[in-house]
Amino acid sequence: MALGGAVAIGAMTAIQARVNGVLGVAVDDGIVAGLISFAIGLLALIIVIPCLPFARRGVSRLWGGIRQRRIPVWMLLGGACGALTVSTQGVTAGVLGVSLFTVGVVAGQTLHGLVLDRIGFGPAGVVAVTPGRVAGGALALAAVVISLSGDVLAAAPLWMLLLPFAAGVGIAWQAATNGRLAQRVQSPIAATLMSFVAGTVVLLLAAGVSVAVRGMPEAPPAEPWLYLGGFLGAAYILLGAFIVAHTGVLLMGLGSVLGQLAASVVIDLFWPTAVGPAPWQTIAMVIVAVASVVVAVPRTRRRR
Repeated sequence: MALGGAVAIGAMTAIQARVNGVLGVAVDDGIVAGLISFAIGLLALIIVIPCLPFARRGVSRLWGGIRQRRIPVWMLLGGACGALTVSTQGVTAGVLGVSLFTVGVVAGQTLHGLVLDRIGFGPAGVVAVTPGRVAGGALALAAVVISLSGDVLAAAPLWMLLLPFAAGVGIAWQAATNGRLAQRVQSPIAATLMSFVAGTVVLLLAAGVSVAVRGMPEAPPAEPWLYLGGFLGAAYILLGAFIVAHTGVLLMGLGSVLGQLAASVVIDLFWPTAVGPAPWQTIAMVIVAVASVVVAVPRTRRRR
């Protein structure tokens, strides 16, 4: 069930990437698009939390822990990496397409997930780096190599290809940090709220710098669906904070990779972009990504 939740996170991330990518193109500023997305997610949580008694209790424990300094500052900063993710979506996903964006994220998530699990940073504690997990990580990286073959490197600048990798590194750290905070305050929804508060603050500062350097963005578009990214972000951050304690950082990342690639194939098939992998590359990426999840899933032996 936890692995299924990780796949759902990946699918929501892929949809959010395309929505925020189109929004970034529409306003001509990916950072401002990320701010809009995060602000909508924060507003949704502010509306929902007062309606749920268990959520109110979680936020109360969070606030008490902050006031009494029982919660370290680094546990409150998971949203900073979420800010990087949505900004990267706004800058690159509308140009590269969701499939190519996703494989860059795969590389960052895989490598950092292995490291975080090995040092015990996530809420699951130290997770053994088994041969299956190493093979799963290697296969996920093989999917990245496949995606970069052909004319992709010639069609897109290197910095645009590196940004999704950085976002993947941040996603792994964000999931582990939010999971630790959710454990501390016994409330995934309170950890999600803190993530959105931190991310919104970071994006406000970044958007201010962007506007000062580049000038005012274009007027926000009128299409309502372009503002769904914030709701999707709130949903998958909440789900990730809940399930990472059951899967570990790497396995949750690999499950989300499967969901991201499957959803991105459908999105790019019906809504292609100027830059993106060829159909054979997309098919090969999905097959390799599925294999990476299969070999990384832990097996349990039945008792006789």
